[in-house]
Amino acid sequence: MLELAKLVQQSIALDNQITTERDIELPRHRQIENAYVALDVELAEVANTSEWFKVWKTHRGKADEGSTARETLLTEYTDAMDFFFLVATKKVWTQLIMLKEEDLQALASSRPAKDPDQQYLILKRMVFNSHFSHRQEDFRHAWRLFLKWGFVDFGFSQDEIQAAYEAKRQVNLDRQANNY
Repeated sequence: MLELAKLVQQSIALDNQITTERDIELPRHRQIENAYVALDVELAEVANTSEWFKVWKTHRGKADEGSTARETLLTEYTDAMDFFFLVATKKVWTQLIMLKEEDLQALASSRPAKDPDQQYLILKRMVFNSHFSHRQEDFRHAWRLFLKWGFVDFGFSQDEIQAAYEAKRQVNLDRQANNY
């Protein structure tokens, strides 16, 4: 099961640890902009890793050394998820992240996207609208679309996402301990 409150708390703790240890002092508006840029880049990395848009390729999906393409995509997906959490935290919108189990199940039972390109562009538009127009509803919609993307279009289970997020969190903690 996806424990969103726990994951958000872990994300906040890591961000606090990094900013404290690295003595990063940015005004709030810059923190928010930086989080949005990171989210945008991570969403693009999910697309680039899955390669659905590379219609000219016979075999799609990039794999990191020692991992399958699916495992690599799941790692990129959880990276993007972490920046959804960071944006929500910086904007004080974490209530938009917290979904009940029945909401998660409803998203998981959605239909796959007919047009992955359009789905991706809509997701990005909603993310940008939430920033430039300060629209919580667009952020909420982008978050739900992102979860649906993971559950339905990529076929990740809640347990897989939870485990991959926590594994990547440990990688990030190890990186910080080793002066990343």
